[in-house]
Amino acid sequence: MNPRQASISRDTSETKIKVDLTLDGSGNGRFTTGVPFLEHMLDQVAKHGMLDLVVECDGDTHIDDHHTVEDIGIALGQAFAKALGDKSGVRRYGSSMVPLDESLSRVVLDFSGRPGLYYQVEFRRDKVGTFDVELAYEFFHGFVNHAGATLHIDNLKGDNEHHKLETIYKAFGRAVREAVEIDDKLGGKTASTKGVL
Repeated sequence: MNPRQASISRDTSETKIKVDLTLDGSGNGRFTTGVPFLEHMLDQVAKHGMLDLVVECDGDTHIDDHHTVEDIGIALGQAFAKALGDKSGVRRYGSSMVPLDESLSRVVLDFSGRPGLYYQVEFRRDKVGTFDVELAYEFFHGFVNHAGATLHIDNLKGDNEHHKLETIYKAFGRAVREAVEIDDKLGGKTASTKGVL
């Protein structure tokens, strides 16, 4: 099987981003983004998704982290779309529930070609360290729009905001891992009655 890989470069007046993605990886990640908490979350995605992932970003974090986080989500979505190609033989769907102490989150994913984010997460604080918790939504919104994915994210319980976000990103990684796997029963066909995704 040919390696399912993608490299994306995305340059704007706000961010300059490079993403290297290998779907059939071993969980290795390397990140230089200027947003340490996002790097911690991306590491969860790589590790639990068994992806090899490199993300480099030079962004306008002197303003705030919004553009960097959103644009990394966009570039990562583009990388997935490119690496998946016509999605022949992939499972398409993935789901995971992940706990971390008192927190529990569920993520359900469909590489359907139809972008949609359904996000049910409530926070009691605005920040984890210096990271604005509202930016997690922007990251996933950018991802689904450019990966062509339907994504449901529900934080089911939790008190600690760090724990909530970490369960979300870990569950996302696990759902991705399942969704991008090759299903031998499909025999290289697309998992859709339409024949295409």
